[in-house]
Amino acid sequence: LPIYTNPKQKLIMYHLIDTLVWMLSKIPMKGLYWLSDLLYILAFHLIKYRRKVVESNLQSAFPDKTTAELKRIEREFYHFFADYVVETIKLRSMSEAEIRKRMEFTGVEDMMNKVSQQNKKFAFIYLAHYGNWEWVASLALHIHDFNPLATAAQIYHPLRSKAFDRLFLNMRSQFGGVNIAMKETLRYVIHARHKEHPTIIGFIADQGPKWNSIHHWTDFLHHNTPVFIGTEQLGKRVDALIYYGHMERISRGHYCCHISLLTDNIKNYPDYEVTDQYFALLEKSIQAHPAIWLWTHKRWKRTYEEYLKRKSLNTKS
Repeated sequence: LPIYTNPKQKLIMYHLIDTLVWMLSKIPMKGLYWLSDLLYILAFHLIKYRRKVVESNLQSAFPDKTTAELKRIEREFYHFFADYVVETIKLRSMSEAEIRKRMEFTGVEDMMNKVSQQNKKFAFIYLAHYGNWEWVASLALHIHDFNPLATAAQIYHPLRSKAFDRLFLNMRSQFGGVNIAMKETLRYVIHARHKEHPTIIGFIADQGPKWNSIHHWTDFLHHNTPVFIGTEQLGKRVDALIYYGHMERISRGHYCCHISLLTDNIKNYPDYEVTDQYFALLEKSIQAHPAIWLWTHKRWKRTYEEYLKRKSLNTKS
C-alpha cells in the first residue's frame, strides 16, 4: 500500500480500509472460514507467500523431522495463518460476549490475587506470535472482572501504514486495553509507578532485535538467537511479577491462554535468566503445536558470527 503523507489522504485511506474491514467482519464466522480456505489456496499454492522463508525456518528449527512431517506442518501453518487473518478481521465488530466465548484465559484470578496480596504495582506477561495474538487483547475484560480500576496494556510496534496502524489500535483497545508504543514503554511504566492501582502489561517478546539493540543471545529452536531483554530489565526496575502466557488452539476459532507465574522475585535472578526461561517455555509451546507460530519472518537472519564481526569493527573504530 502507498504511504500517504497528506493528512486528508491518510484520513480517507483509514476510513476506506476501516469500512471494508467492518463490512467483512459482519460476515458470520462460518462464511469467514470459507474465505480463509480460499486465502489458503491463494497464499500457499498460487502466490506461494514466503514459502521459501517458511520452509527454511522449519527445516532448521526441526532438523530431526522428516520431509513429509515438515510439509504437513507447513500446510497446517498456512491454513492457520489464513484463519488468523479472517479472525482478526472479525475482531472489528466482535461483541464482548463472543470474544469471551472464543478467547478464554486461565490463571487470571491467581495473578490478580498475587498482585493484591504482594501489593505489586506491575505484572508483566510474556507472550508471542503464537496462536491468535490479536485476540489476547481481550485479556483486559478478564482483568477488569477482578479489578475494574487496574490498567491492562499491551506493547505494540507501530505499523508504517498510518491507516492500518490506526485500525489495529482501535481493534486492540475496544475491550478496554491500553496500547503502548514500544519506544514509549519505559516512559509509560515510570509514570504508571505512581498510580494507585496495578498495571498488567503483555509483552510479545519473540521478535528479533536490530543489530544495535542486541545484548543477549539464547539457544532457541536449534539456533543461537538474538533476543530482546527489555521485559526482564524493566521488570527488575519496577519489581514486577513475571508471567508466561501459553496459547492453546482448542479448535478452529477457539483459543485459551494459560497464564502461569515465572517469578515473583525477579530482582534475585541473574541477568538474562528470566529471558532464557521465557524462550525455553516458548520453544516447548512451539514444539507441541508448531503450526500456530509465525514462521513467515526471517527470525534468524542475524547470525552470531556477523554480530562478532560487527562488534570487532566497532571496537577497532
